[in-house]
Amino acid sequence: MGIVHQEAIKQFQSLIEKVDEPKQETFKIMHQGHPTQTLVRFLKAKEWNVGTAHKMLVDCLEWRIQNKIDSVLSKPIIPTELYRSIRDSQLVGLSGYSKEGLPVIAVGVGLSSHDKASVDHYVQSHIQLNEYRDRVILPCATKKHGRFIGTGIKVMDMSGLKFSALSQMKLLTIIATIDELNYPEKTETYYVVNAPRIFSACWKVVRPLLQERTKKKVQVLQGCGRDELLKIMDYASLPHFCRKEVSRSSKYSGHGTTDNCFTLDHAFHQQLYNYIKEQAKLMELVSPISRGSFHVDIPITDTEDSTIAKTIVSELRRLEGS
Repeated sequence: MGIVHQEAIKQFQSLIEKVDEPKQETFKIMHQGHPTQTLVRFLKAKEWNVGTAHKMLVDCLEWRIQNKIDSVLSKPIIPTELYRSIRDSQLVGLSGYSKEGLPVIAVGVGLSSHDKASVDHYVQSHIQLNEYRDRVILPCATKKHGRFIGTGIKVMDMSGLKFSALSQMKLLTIIATIDELNYPEKTETYYVVNAPRIFSACWKVVRPLLQERTKKKVQVLQGCGRDELLKIMDYASLPHFCRKEVSRSSKYSGHGTTDNCFTLDHAFHQQLYNYIKEQAKLMELVSPISRGSFHVDIPITDTEDSTIAKTIVSELRRLEGS
């Protein structure tokens, strides 16, 4: 890291030390003992501009306070049947770790229907996954490997991607906006697998809109990507949809539920759900928890992701019409 970057970090540290106590407290929960690395994430997101990175982080801290994000891991989605429905329709899970110790997050983009629960429940689930990653998964990986691990890898399965994806675009834009504004630079590389023709058509239009930093992170692999992914992870960490050259389905590809990291029966989701229930019990000992609906405010802003979403919608409509 060059002298210019070191100076930017110092300036940023000086500014953050001046924020009020509530923001200091939520910042501690965010950085999990690694404040400098957290500041660097926001600086990278803003091309090392201290002023805009500072505003971005302060806005993020305010968002966390206003929406009580620090306590989101003590708010289980109940009943269990509802959470199971979310897991069956919002396909995401931890399949394992790369050879360098980075968590491998599998995402079933094409077959996620997001039609079994409210938007608020899907957003709540997504934020809980983010917070569990940042507060439990990454700190454990850091401790295990004896070096800081603050990012993961995403393997995105495009099997089943159809024009009906238009109906999901609003929710996906909300989730992408939350990530872009409040969880920047948490993914090292995005691997796209099982890409149908419709994805290829959209990718040609979307790719030029991406920042150069983002373009370098996205790799579109041939087929299920098995051979390429085995260079960076063991077979046991491969998402189930990457284990066969012909992947029939991102949801059910002939493997049991113990292999399918999307299902509630998978070890990762069992650990996550049990963790949230235990945190809820601990909170109940302090004060009763409101069981009302969970709602997160989404800032109205033209983020990179929202611009891309609009472009995808336009391109999908053009393709559907032709």
